[in-house]
Amino acid sequence: MNVENEKGSKMKRDWWSQEFGWLFTLGESTTAGGWTSCRERSWPSLLARMITELQRTPVQLVNMGIGANVISTRSPGYPLSGKPAASERLEKHILSHSANGNPVVPDLLVISYGLNDARSGTPIALFCEEMEAIVRRVRKDIQPLIVLTGPYFMTDFELGGCDWNHANMDVFHQYNEAIKGLAERQDVLFVDLLASYRAADWLVHSDGCHANDLGHRIVANKIFEVLASNCSGLALETKALEKQIPPWRDESTLQ
Repeated sequence: MNVENEKGSKMKRDWWSQEFGWLFTLGESTTAGGWTSCRERSWPSLLARMITELQRTPVQLVNMGIGANVISTRSPGYPLSGKPAASERLEKHILSHSANGNPVVPDLLVISYGLNDARSGTPIALFCEEMEAIVRRVRKDIQPLIVLTGPYFMTDFELGGCDWNHANMDVFHQYNEAIKGLAERQDVLFVDLLASYRAADWLVHSDGCHANDLGHRIVANKIFEVLASNCSGLALETKALEKQIPPWRDESTLQ
């Protein structure tokens, strides 16, 4: 969304004009890091490093991904899911989190759901109802920049058996569009991960479901791209440096 300046011209909306202090990620197994070769290659860790590289102070990461997690206790897959569901752990994991005995809250919250709910048969309307409730609940107490992602790309929709085989790519694209519309209604940022994968199966782990190391890099890059093009706070350090950077290029050997 763009806004108008005093002269009526269109101006780019600035969603966040300060540096980020705390990044919280709430999501499923790929958010948790599965199946990367190490924690540092998971997309939350990669995203935190990219943000830190462009800031004067490092962003602190709190990764709240849980394997086989779903959005709500009302999700059909909840009985077999990794618990607690997003809706029932919001207070403990996001709103009342503490570090070293001190309460901390995110100023950047990335919420990544849809894949497991689609796979377990959660109706899109129910999923959106629960996600909107989560966004409203967060904003009741805190005011972070909220980012919603669509589902990841995957290749094996039979993984997990009959309890988790209720989706296909058409269903994923329906979820993706629904989450995009929800983000617009709730005035939060949206990241289209399906588009960023470009159906490249080599970005998916051999289990056919989770992102591999390269897939996690794509996810982190896409989220960072959306943040960088919407949040001027990520440019504060580079804008300050622009005024005093000495020439460092030596092109004499090319002449």
